[in-house]
Amino acid sequence: MLPWLVRRRRSLLAALLLACCTVAAGVGLLSVAGWFLTAAFLAGAKLAFDLFAPSALVRGLALARIALRYAERVTGHGATLDLLADMRTAVFGAIMRLSPAQLAGYRDGDLVARLAGDIDALDTLFLLVIVPALTALALGAAYSLIAGAWLPPAGWLILAAMLVAACIVPYCLARAAGTSGRHAQEAASAARAFVHEAVEGHADLAAFAAEPRAQARFGDAVRSLAGTRDAVAAAGSAGQFVQQLIMGLCLVGLLWLGLGAFRSHELDGAVWAGLVLGLLALFEVLGPLMRGAARLGTAAAAGARVRALLREPPALRDVPDVRALPPRGALRAEGLGYAYPGAAHPVLAGLDLRVEASELIGIVGASGCGKSTLLALLMRIHDPSEGEITYGGVPIRLAAQSELHARCTLLSQHSPVFLGTVRSNLLLGDPAADDAKLWQALEQARLADFVRTLEQGLDTWVGEAGRLLSVGQARRLCLARAILAPAVVWLLDEPTAGLDEPTQQAFFSDLGRAAAGRTVVLATHARLPAGAVDRILRLEGGRLHADSP
Repeated sequence: MLPWLVRRRRSLLAALLLACCTVAAGVGLLSVAGWFLTAAFLAGAKLAFDLFAPSALVRGLALARIALRYAERVTGHGATLDLLADMRTAVFGAIMRLSPAQLAGYRDGDLVARLAGDIDALDTLFLLVIVPALTALALGAAYSLIAGAWLPPAGWLILAAMLVAACIVPYCLARAAGTSGRHAQEAASAARAFVHEAVEGHADLAAFAAEPRAQARFGDAVRSLAGTRDAVAAAGSAGQFVQQLIMGLCLVGLLWLGLGAFRSHELDGAVWAGLVLGLLALFEVLGPLMRGAARLGTAAAAGARVRALLREPPALRDVPDVRALPPRGALRAEGLGYAYPGAAHPVLAGLDLRVEASELIGIVGASGCGKSTLLALLMRIHDPSEGEITYGGVPIRLAAQSELHARCTLLSQHSPVFLGTVRSNLLLGDPAADDAKLWQALEQARLADFVRTLEQGLDTWVGEAGRLLSVGQARRLCLARAILAPAVVWLLDEPTAGLDEPTQQAFFSDLGRAAAGRTVVLATHARLPAGAVDRILRLEGGRLHADSP
């Protein structure tokens, strides 16, 4: 977390300073109050004792403690939220750099768990460990100097007690609770992933009457999580017990030392009472530290998972000296070959393809023949095992990925409709588009008439994953979004999968008009109507062959 702590150092240091001032005000309040009440009692009816200055000081410290506590909470929590936002932004950026093959290596819901749960587990580090530990050490050292000015042995006693309570005990507690904390974080991540999988596969669970087994597995995961968290909580309770024990021993020692000094007239009774009460206020800062130390195992496990994700190198990188792509050009593949890791045979071998600018071609073939793989290679989602792909004569492996993806867009059967409105989904294609441009894209995608029937038009909520739309309407909404995008090359991967025959034919018939001069590579196993594309190629045996249109 060091890079993010350094980035937010000003707000974090402000929170730390306010925390120190808050504890100092609390210690001062109890110390002055103890001295004042004791001195007033000892003074009795003497008229010479000043009641007004100490009472005003008590009121001032009480009000200062309240104001400082509020400012410390606002500043500390604000800094922590900013810290977590920075971390989530970095983790999301790391996820976005991963290739689909790398993403496939993670369990469903695992990345969400790292982005949410793991980073949430790290928020305890600053508020419950760093701030209390540094505050305890700083105020403990200062208070030991103050106490030592009146009673030198008491100063050493307080310093030793604070070092043990703020350093040694939290360290031992973190070591003891480390295994339980790691297991707790792993169990929490597994439970989140299981929930994600159960939600995604709920229809299949219901269809195969597997819901009781899923509930039983989830119950086991939750019980495992509860057990590990109970162990962490027990460690925290043990730490607080040790804290109270150290405070009690230190208090007894201070009373014993003060009693001897008071009897020998080396220490005033009122000062002695003030030191004792101030010590009680000083030890209050250690409560959060013990709870935080017990959770360090959880935070360490979460940090390791986040660090592993941040350090995973992307499978595809830009070359140091990238070459610019022309605005338009032919898309060409020569001698293309690709084999999935561990596969016995390549899915593509010696494939050649040339698509001229503004040409529409269809690639047909049986399921699993490599159509999706070919489109992924053209988009540089993967790099080919052999051969080369060029756009406008420039090898795409020498171009910046961001520029290539600005030239090309991929529309597949899995293209998502995001949670939001019709408008928000369309603006992903062109954030600057006005209403006229949005309606024009909907007209080209043959969806405008339907959107006009909606009560709120473009601002109609489409639901999670577009559940308020039919499959065909969702597919056309994705097509409208592609129309708005500046890409001049469309790669369409089974865009009509799941649609009935009439809807498929209508989609293909409208494709040429919607593409409006763009280059289109359409991979499908559906029947293409006459005139839908300029050429049809069949993918068999890892190569492309001419097919009758």
